Amino acid sequence: MVERASLPVLELRGLSKRFGSTEVIRGANLVVHPGERVAIIGPNGAGKSTLFDLVTGRYPPSDGQILLHQRPLQGLPPHQIHRLGVARSFQITQVFPKLTVTDNLRCAALWHLGYRAGMLQRLTKLAGVNTRVQHLLDTLGLQPLRDLPAAALAYADQRALDLGMALAGDAPVLLLDEPTAGMGRGETQRMVARIREATQGKTLLMVEHDMEVVFGLADKVAVLVSGAFIAVDTPERVRADPKVQAAYLGALDVPSDRARA
Repeated sequence: MVERASLPVLELRGLSKRFGSTEVIRGANLVVHPGERVAIIGPNGAGKSTLFDLVTGRYPPSDGQILLHQRPLQGLPPHQIHRLGVARSFQITQVFPKLTVTDNLRCAALWHLGYRAGMLQRLTKLAGVNTRVQHLLDTLGLQPLRDLPAAALAYADQRALDLGMALAGDAPVLLLDEPTAGMGRGETQRMVARIREATQGKTLLMVEHDMEVVFGLADKVAVLVSGAFIAVDTPERVRADPKVQAAYLGALDVPSDRARA
């Protein structure tokens, strides 16, 4: 009998998505094991965000299967997939601009636990929720900003808050869509440190264009081109793959000895 720990956490089997006559995802196959950090890279228009939309239930697949711990996800709405343990952040920051940093995190934690708007007046009495929020504030370096409205935060801190909201439900599988997009080098380095700290022990899928971020965080790199994976391997092997070099030009020209956690 196969031990559960050795089974994939997430598996895509022949996954396809068509919008009219346009096929955006074409027979994608991917296996992600417990605790792996997988970076999905590829040219603009390759279908990376659409792939995330399929996994999280925003769109139904046209063909194929999405399995979470061997359970099919296709056909389930996003909130049920989230409840099963898959959380996501987006390219465009998704926060409540008028609420404080603390209350943004509280709202995200409450939704995962099944609370609704009627519970908002008792937020301060929910010890479990508040313990989780305090942990996220500390882990993401947002404690000094806890009482500020989200709209008042610098862009990089808003992105960190967005990450915190994805993490608030403590989902074991986390999808991050371009978490460092639009950041300067110093901000990117701080964000990478935040991601590394906050996602320890979790299974991570990340879409990212910054190759230093990819090779600094990922255990495995999956290269998506025209809706299909052309390579899925360790960063070192992907970097040296002639197919990847031909399809992705010089984007993988990063120092080969870059340390990874």
